[in-house]
Amino acid sequence: MAAVAERTTRPQKKRRGPHERREARIGLLFVLPCFLLFLAFRFGPGIAGLVLGFTDYTIGDTTHFTGLQNFQRMMHDPLFWSSLRVTVVYSVLAVPFTILASLGLALLTRRAFRGSRLFRSIFFLPVVTSLILASTVFIWIFSTKGPWSDLMGLLGLPEQSWLTDSALVLPAIALVGIWSRCGYGMLILLARLQDVPRELEEAALMDGAGPFQRFRYIVAPQLKPAFFFLAVIETTNSFQIFDAIYVMTGGGPANASYSLVYQLYDAGFKYSDLGYASALGCVLFVMTVVVALVQRMVLGKEK
Repeated sequence: MAAVAERTTRPQKKRRGPHERREARIGLLFVLPCFLLFLAFRFGPGIAGLVLGFTDYTIGDTTHFTGLQNFQRMMHDPLFWSSLRVTVVYSVLAVPFTILASLGLALLTRRAFRGSRLFRSIFFLPVVTSLILASTVFIWIFSTKGPWSDLMGLLGLPEQSWLTDSALVLPAIALVGIWSRCGYGMLILLARLQDVPRELEEAALMDGAGPFQRFRYIVAPQLKPAFFFLAVIETTNSFQIFDAIYVMTGGGPANASYSLVYQLYDAGFKYSDLGYASALGCVLFVMTVVVALVQRMVLGKEK
């Protein structure tokens, strides 16, 4: 009887008539060309790159299927391991500090005060600034006669160009990456902070909880989904670092800033070895997916 009552009380789904179904099919036919173009341009290059990774494709030459030859070549390529190390080190330097800087800016601008919107706009400005133009400015900043060297001199440190030092070039480029990306993370965290119930913080304050305790036990758990999102986005962005390196160092000095994407660029556009470049792209894609899955396991767990 209960099942019968449930079926009778459940709202009946309105069935479409023949005229409505005909209109729906016509609408799908109009949408289909744009949908197919979207699929072609969205997934076509990735599929083509995956296929070309198993060939010796070069522009204007006959293409042959080579199997795993490009990947075997990669395993014995010292330049690949060097560029992989540079990419991983840059990501380790850039990603955590970008998220920390984003969190600091979000906490600073969380409360509404006079001029808060202006400060948020200023902090977000590097995100919409051309990284090529910004990298050109940072070349002067990190030069021997630039303001960064002057600051180091005031602190009693040697004045030198960070971009010509193998040990300092990656931290310098990471600073540019942090500067250009923290405004985006600020907006993501700021939007999440607006959803944190103020009543919980006020109750904790009444119980004598300090700022650090309120952040650790109330604010930080609420920000976990935003931290996961930023970790994936910023890691993917750091794996693809190219334009700042291209402008500031060209991969030098002594390949100290020669990233995996830079090697992909050289292989494909400088040496026209598009098969090997596609294989490098496949490895980069697998790296990104694996790291994203690990981040999902660590940060993306539901409570």
